Amino acid sequence: MKRQLDSVDRKILHILQKNARTSLKDIASQVYLSSPATSARIDKLEREGYILGYHMCVNREKLGNRIRAFVTVKVSSGRKDAFLNLVRECKNVIECSCITGEDAMLLEVAYSSTGELEYFVSQAQKYGKTQTQIVFSTVIEHREISPLIGETA
Repeated sequence: MKRQLDSVDRKILHILQKNARTSLKDIASQVYLSSPATSARIDKLEREGYILGYHMCVNREKLGNRIRAFVTVKVSSGRKDAFLNLVRECKNVIECSCITGEDAMLLEVAYSSTGELEYFVSQAQKYGKTQTQIVFSTVIEHREISPLIGETA
């Protein structure tokens, strides 16, 4: 059975989501524990799968990938494995999700030009019908779910 996180664990998760580089000393002072006790809690959160990793976020536009798009693909019967091999090998695919509805796959991609995007879509069309939406702007960037929902922070 999954254990319930207490308010200290939730606060630690919240701090690390805001800035994964927060020092152990700073986390400990914010949760009113010693550094060794805080370290033990973080280790336990990692072991139990609450913390999956620590990531940095890069500015894709500054790296030249100014074109961001969502591509849905209705993968033809029996072609899913081959299609998944294509997207796993393509470094411009940011995320690939199996979804409900007629379109079985939803991809988020980033490219430096519409020509490159068009080439990728032509490759994806070998596996089924596609639909592409190019992103003009993003109102809310990717964010993690707050471990403090339902609590006062």
